[in-house]
Amino acid sequence: MKSNGKMAQLTATPRTEKKGAALRLLRQGGRVPAVVYGPGQEGSSIHVDEKEVLKVARTGRSEMFNLNVEGGKTIPVLIKDQQERNGRLLHVDFLQISKNKPISVSVSIDFQGTAAGSKAGGVFQTQETQLEVEGLPADLPTSIEVDVSGLDIGDRLTAADIKLNKGLTLVTSPESIIASVMPPQAVEEEPTASAEEAEPAAEEKAEEE
Repeated sequence: MKSNGKMAQLTATPRTEKKGAALRLLRQGGRVPAVVYGPGQEGSSIHVDEKEVLKVARTGRSEMFNLNVEGGKTIPVLIKDQQERNGRLLHVDFLQISKNKPISVSVSIDFQGTAAGSKAGGVFQTQETQLEVEGLPADLPTSIEVDVSGLDIGDRLTAADIKLNKGLTLVTSPESIIASVMPPQAVEEEPTASAEEAEPAAEEKAEEE
């Protein structure tokens, strides 16, 4: 990936390999199978350099950049979805966009400060780590800062409480709880699937694309 003005550039190579064994060979060579799709076009299978696409992925999925398809054209895209395991990318979905058309994306929430209720013995919990918003590509932030220092024990922060920058519209349900501060005795651990159970399923799904 290289920078060209304000727009980052990522080179992609068309691919015909869609079977599990062929995709594993690509990954072993440092390549990531991917698909690019958008309005009026079917998904095109490609592969990209893992190190280069990680540089884009780590900045957030709301940052637009140019995807230069070898033998084809340059396409403005966003990362719509990505599958990974143990820090390694398995598959990436790129979404072709228009600079003049609003799109809906999920943006990471950057929690700022320490909840007042935590200092008083409560337990701060996050129910959501992303917020879905709509706006022009140029107006989409890489993250949304949310100050939680005013939350006391028993308080809840909803999506409607988050102030968005001009040009952005909330897509997430306004009633959705983003974070809360619970009394210590009310906190119960919820069973979650282990990483060992979840990872094989993710890899199996990625190898089918």
